Amino acid sequence: MSITVFLSFLLFTGFVGVFTYNKVKKNKHDSQDGYFLGGRSLTGGLIASSLILTNLSATSFVGMSAQSYTHNMSVMGWEVASGVTLIIIALLLVPRYLKQGITTIPDFLESRYDLSVKKFVTLLFLCQYVINILPTTLYAGAVVLGEIFDIQTLLGVSEFAAIAIISATIGVLGFFYAIYGGLKAVVIADTINGVGLIIGGLMIPVFGLIVLGGGSFADGLHQIVTVAPEKLQSVGTSSDPLPFSTLFTGLLLVNLYYWGTDQSIIQRALGAKNLKEGQKGVILAGGIKVISPLFLIIPGIIAFHMFGADAGNPDTMYTRLVNEVLPKPLVGFFVAVMFGAILSTFNGVLNSSTTLFALNVYKPLFGEGKSDQELVAKGRVFGVLIAIIAVCIAPFIMFAPEGLFQYLQMVAGFFSVPIFTIVFVGYISKRVPAVAAKVALVVFVSSYAAMQLVFETPLHFLHQLAILFVVCTILMFVIGAFKPREQDYVMPINKDMDVTPWEFRFEASAIVLYMVLGAFIMFSDIGLMSDDPTLLQTYGFCGLIMLVGNFFRHLKRKQLQPEAEAS
Repeated sequence: MSITVFLSFLLFTGFVGVFTYNKVKKNKHDSQDGYFLGGRSLTGGLIASSLILTNLSATSFVGMSAQSYTHNMSVMGWEVASGVTLIIIALLLVPRYLKQGITTIPDFLESRYDLSVKKFVTLLFLCQYVINILPTTLYAGAVVLGEIFDIQTLLGVSEFAAIAIISATIGVLGFFYAIYGGLKAVVIADTINGVGLIIGGLMIPVFGLIVLGGGSFADGLHQIVTVAPEKLQSVGTSSDPLPFSTLFTGLLLVNLYYWGTDQSIIQRALGAKNLKEGQKGVILAGGIKVISPLFLIIPGIIAFHMFGADAGNPDTMYTRLVNEVLPKPLVGFFVAVMFGAILSTFNGVLNSSTTLFALNVYKPLFGEGKSDQELVAKGRVFGVLIAIIAVCIAPFIMFAPEGLFQYLQMVAGFFSVPIFTIVFVGYISKRVPAVAAKVALVVFVSSYAAMQLVFETPLHFLHQLAILFVVCTILMFVIGAFKPREQDYVMPINKDMDVTPWEFRFEASAIVLYMVLGAFIMFSDIGLMSDDPTLLQTYGFCGLIMLVGNFFRHLKRKQLQPEAEAS
């Protein structure tokens, strides 16, 4: 390992740590909102960067590049379609969450249904975080960092020991950010690392195309467009990992669950200083997700052209590309921001776990009359415990059967869409009772388990989730018709929160939707792979007209505002 790589890694990582410490050391985090929601003071930029960096992890870069290396661009549906989902959440869910003033999603479930539903969903969240997300995040990060730094050779240890050492390092730093700094420390570090990750991520395809083109970026771009252009296909078939049809069924539901109800993600929006900043941050995150295939998926296409179709384990292609195309000082910088992404996912989930435990487990059972300081202290103790458990579990994942991560993706369906189903029905109905939510959870989970473990079905698991969502939604309304709530549900209002919506939310949403459509057009038979680029050029021209039109409309609106105020 080059000393230059190691020094540049240490310098950037140290800068993030020192900057974050100086920002949060004077802040008070002993209150419930101060610790768990950053004092409800987060602005749009902080929310967007923290959402993106918590979402991105080593598995995102390595896994998606591996799939584009072996298949095509169709896997970009996971990223690009999130732009649509985040608009829905910004316009519909975030206003409801902030108006209600909730701290956790199970808070809403208790208000809408009853305490037992809240407890059950809280346990689902915690089990998923402690057993699944935290250890696998540590393991994936350890594999990536270990390969780039060649920790085995450097320290003269076994692969198991190398993974254990790196996992412990990530765990300790994640503990520092999430446990002692609270959400405020997490999002400040995320903001710096988020900018670095986007810059560093974009460097990989840029330098990769330059190397592929023999020193010419244009020649490299021409090669991936003209040689094996089918690799740029974004419309997946049934033989691809993500068929295009799933974007309109289960993928939409999974995304709505993840971005709209997963505590580790939505907690960023819940910490907004007002609705305006919350909507800004969520919509901005949607725009970033649309362009993320440039640094998550294109590297796999470049690796295919550079190394060939049978160059070894697809999961190693991304780190191999990084080592071969980046100058050594930039390798260290990129590994530092990648480390930040790994750390962000870990500490974001850790912070959410402590939030759920302190407010939804400890407080109802033992916290009667306890102060905010005592609740935060108990949350920190729980955070220490699960961080230690995750660090201990992580190295043993290397002994798991092949295909573990794909299996875990499927297993996520056991709790993701079921939880979203009862949240969805809870918001669109007033009379559906708590018993309907309990029945729906049991039916959904048991039916999905039967489909995956007992019966063989040709349907993609995302289509299965969509069918069960429709069935269980209908079931809840049927139960509500025969045994409705005694009184209509009335959502409580938090009058301390400014719920004035962002003035330009619809215009910003339109731009993101335009980007989503443009991405699928560009990477398809009528885009880069087409001999006639007329449609793509026309689409770009229409986009320019739309932006110019919005600009003049805003100017006119600003001119009219003084007249309206005067009248």
